[in-house]
Amino acid sequence: MMNESRRRQSGFMRIVSFSWVKRSLLVEIIALFFVILFLYTGIAKLMEFDVFQEQLADSPVLEPVAPIVAWGLPIVEFIVSILLFFPRWRLKGLYAAFGLMVLFTSYVIALLTTSTELPCSCGGIIEALSWQGHLIFNSTLILLSIAAIKMERRNKKLA
Repeated sequence: MMNESRRRQSGFMRIVSFSWVKRSLLVEIIALFFVILFLYTGIAKLMEFDVFQEQLADSPVLEPVAPIVAWGLPIVEFIVSILLFFPRWRLKGLYAAFGLMVLFTSYVIALLTTSTELPCSCGGIIEALSWQGHLIFNSTLILLSIAAIKMERRNKKLA
């Protein structure tokens, strides 16, 4: 009777802790999510480039560098997507994704602390998030990227 209870509990813990999923698969899922996210937002920015550039120019934080950021950000998002797609470069891509998410989060915090008018230049449906929603979304992605980096580093050590 006691062993059956322990088996059920350990089975439940395996499901909750994702120990039934290989680390390499989790890394691939997280990397694929970032690929989709960066391709989606990069394409959305380029499809409405004039609006994106105007929103950046209206930003009190990015106004001086708006033209550079308007072209550079989608290009960087595409490059990071390529890095994440190929297993050989995935760890570098995960570090780059982490860096982008930290930059995006820092930008949101800077906007929230310096401005009352907050232009969102995220691209696509992400623009619909509230600024608090942006912080939660970005923070979650930062944590996901950290977890994926740790798992990928561990995978490379074992290989």
